[in-house]
Amino acid sequence: MPVEATDDAFWDQFWADTATSVQDVFALVPAAEIRAVREESPSNLATLCYKAVEKLVQGAESGCHSEKEKQIVLNCSRLLTRVLPYIFEDPDWRGFFWSTVPGAGRGAGEDDDENARPLAESLLLAVADLLFCPDFTVQSHRRSTVDSAEDIHSLDSCEYIWEAGVGFAHSPQPNYNHDMNRMELLKLLLTCFSEAMYLPPAPDSSSVNPWVQFFCSTENRHALPLFTSLLNTVCAYDPVGYGIPYNHLLFSDHREPLVEEAAQVLIVSLDHDCATPTVDGTTTGTAMDDADPPGPENLFVNYLSRIHREEDFQFILKGIARLLSNPLLQTYLPNSTKKIQFHQELLVLFWKLCDFNKKFLFFVLKSSDVLDILVPILYFLNDARADQSRVGLMHIGVFILLLLSGERNFGVRLNKPYSVRVPMDIPVFTGTHADLLIVVFHKIITSGHQRLQPLFDCLLTIVVNVSPYLKSLSMVAANKLLHLLEAFSTTWFLFSAAQNHHLVFFLLEVFNNIIQYQFDGNSNLVYAIIRKRGVFHQLANLPTDPPAIHKALQRRRRAPEALSRTSSQEGVSMEGSHPAAPAEPGTLKASLVATPGIEKLTEKSQVSEDGTLRSLEPAPQQNSAECSPASEEPSQAWREQRRLSSASASGQWSPTSEWVLSWKSKLPLQTIMRLLQVLVPQVEKICIDKGLTDESEILRFLQHGTLVGLLPVPHPILIRKYQASSGAARWLRTYLWGAIYLRNVDPPVWYDTDVKLFEIQRV
Repeated sequence: MPVEATDDAFWDQFWADTATSVQDVFALVPAAEIRAVREESPSNLATLCYKAVEKLVQGAESGCHSEKEKQIVLNCSRLLTRVLPYIFEDPDWRGFFWSTVPGAGRGAGEDDDENARPLAESLLLAVADLLFCPDFTVQSHRRSTVDSAEDIHSLDSCEYIWEAGVGFAHSPQPNYNHDMNRMELLKLLLTCFSEAMYLPPAPDSSSVNPWVQFFCSTENRHALPLFTSLLNTVCAYDPVGYGIPYNHLLFSDHREPLVEEAAQVLIVSLDHDCATPTVDGTTTGTAMDDADPPGPENLFVNYLSRIHREEDFQFILKGIARLLSNPLLQTYLPNSTKKIQFHQELLVLFWKLCDFNKKFLFFVLKSSDVLDILVPILYFLNDARADQSRVGLMHIGVFILLLLSGERNFGVRLNKPYSVRVPMDIPVFTGTHADLLIVVFHKIITSGHQRLQPLFDCLLTIVVNVSPYLKSLSMVAANKLLHLLEAFSTTWFLFSAAQNHHLVFFLLEVFNNIIQYQFDGNSNLVYAIIRKRGVFHQLANLPTDPPAIHKALQRRRRAPEALSRTSSQEGVSMEGSHPAAPAEPGTLKASLVATPGIEKLTEKSQVSEDGTLRSLEPAPQQNSAECSPASEEPSQAWREQRRLSSASASGQWSPTSEWVLSWKSKLPLQTIMRLLQVLVPQVEKICIDKGLTDESEILRFLQHGTLVGLLPVPHPILIRKYQASSGAARWLRTYLWGAIYLRNVDPPVWYDTDVKLFEIQRV
């Protein structure tokens, strides 16, 4: 039964009620009813949406001076937040907001429909205006309220940025009502942007979100102040409660919900196809760099890529590090600080900052402040390793470390001693941040959830990238690396999948880099290599005949456990730590698309004498004899192996002798074999002469030993730098929307709607 659009008495009842909350709207308007109206009286649903947008536009025009107007705007906003997902889930309705409504001209009172804006544009512009509405979402600058209300159209919203920080020095007085109103409008904005959830993952990443595209374009006159407000609100937030322990138990924090919403809107707005370049301009006097080229059309991405002042970088980095470290502070005085939950959004934001703004990346790596980001990431990785509902968090953490590891400075920074004692479920050690990284990675590989196996390549690539700069590994970390080599070089593991041998190549490359470039301080590693020399001899004599391959695979069927955990002298875990727990049964998780392989995620570069990088990608290698030992990597050699290993009729891959020979001959063992040849007899002699069973004497000998002139010529250092790709962009988009879906439970904005970008599964 269609209701006339002019029947104001009927429509006004939807938004005239006083003081409802968004939760009330969700309770009063059940999903079944929305779907029923959509199917049975589509014209009523259309009118409801149109009328609600009209009320928001009127509120933005008038400036919402009366309490009644404010209430109407909030209720319309809540109603649209409730209804939009049901519009998006139905393909027939999806274009509705992008159609024009008859009689809704761009200028008030004009009836020429030529000029009519699509409903979506009117909605987005009204929300943008309302987010800078004096006495509603921002502090009024007027002293008296008598008839001098600020004109919303002449208002310069850059004077009303919500928080001090990038490009804005004034910190407005906190105001509970303004924060709540901003939060409701941001929730509506996020719901508008969530149309992306209802489209299946596109094979290319170029699927532009029309809502984000319009909102972040020059059509939105508030784009700059809004970008700045969101960024500053997130980075200035201090959940500790002004330094007073237990403060959060006395006062409810109205800022946190706003900060979460701001972080989510910000990361979704920074959706950017990697094909268009971001700016790396020169320094000018403003907060944003004005250099050519103009850069991406998405203004949020554009502004982010042009931030360049040191104090702005410092503010952003300190803010993100403070928030990421928040769960780690919990442990000294239990419950003394408020525990934030939005670390996934923060990691995505940090990722986008580093990816879109190279100056920010270099700033992060310029000082040991990068370690304030590294330690929380390692904490999250270690804590989430057994929980299949947090596989996405594991990936984003590892991708950030991969991105950082492509820069020499990261490897150098890792040499700083690790003294912060965050309780973590890892063996106790004394050493550097590099030791911490290796020990955590070992823990992930040997006791993480099996769904993390695709990350092993990434984890070891990070270790390879930093290895030439590691001055002195602890005995604990050295033993962990050798335990990994031992596990990965068992014949059944090498022969059971086409890519497994790459893990051995990565580890040998780590050892070669350290022996060739950091021999002097690394007596612990050299000693561990000597003790485990059998593993290297075993690799050099790997059997390649069909019966031996067959026998190795038979052994696997008897022992399916991927990596033995026994031979890894685990040692005592740190005091106060809890073992990594698996997901609770019934936990919801969002499915993820496959991540690109390491060969797609990274580009190989060679470090020249002067420290500059030279890309090795497209140029074909002239003479394979000159190749560095690590050139055996997924690429042309990859296809060759695929050809050599036979795929049986069932599609089951099976190893052949030719396949094993094709990579066995390239194992970079020369440096290590030479080291063993020189040092083993000397170490054995010391043991015999002195009747030694004591390690310290041998370590002292190795510390003062030298292999100058005895080793092969040092190989060039190879770095695999992260490179943007459509596959990575697609993965990130799926991950961040899945995380946002699961984080918005009160009210459950998208729950039980027919999303297509990912599946919601129960553990």
